[in-house]
Amino acid sequence: MAAMSNSYAQPILRTADLSECLRVVERLLRIADLQDLEVDFEVLISSAHVLTPLLKLFPDAEWWAEGGRSGSSAKGDDPLTHLPVRLRSWAAPVEDVGPFLDALGSSPATVRWDFMGWPEAPEVGLGAGGARGAFVTLCVNVRDLELEEPATDHTVFVHVKQIEAERAPWLAGQVGQQVIGDLVMAPY
Repeated sequence: MAAMSNSYAQPILRTADLSECLRVVERLLRIADLQDLEVDFEVLISSAHVLTPLLKLFPDAEWWAEGGRSGSSAKGDDPLTHLPVRLRSWAAPVEDVGPFLDALGSSPATVRWDFMGWPEAPEVGLGAGGARGAFVTLCVNVRDLELEEPATDHTVFVHVKQIEAERAPWLAGQVGQQVIGDLVMAPY
């Protein structure tokens, strides 16, 4: 698993329109330093019709059984016999986002874009932000980053360093949005 430091995330859009979420993500990525861009995926899967295409897309994904049950990729188990499972794939190419979203159905999931940094935000007294805390997460069919609050809508979060919390509303403003919730520590 890749070494991750915690960032802080703040929601800037919540809507049932997934394409609107993706447009806001694209606008955020246009202002970011996309050097070393990669994407991380996480999903809770309860059915074989969701699991099968995702295992084809991410053959080396880590997974483990949910609900206190045993079974995991680390043990070499068959995930189809351990549903529901939580599946993670790290450092994937951006091209995997579409196929991932197409396979989800109503499964709660996150897509996290990881890149080099945010631009200068002189209006709030911030220089360019480094890689730590420079992420955008799309929560699909779920309200939170931990996949614990299933929903029929989707949420876009911007991630920043805690000491640069004012960057989150600034970023939201750059893409025609505003913060719609609290700044929370991201799980990874």
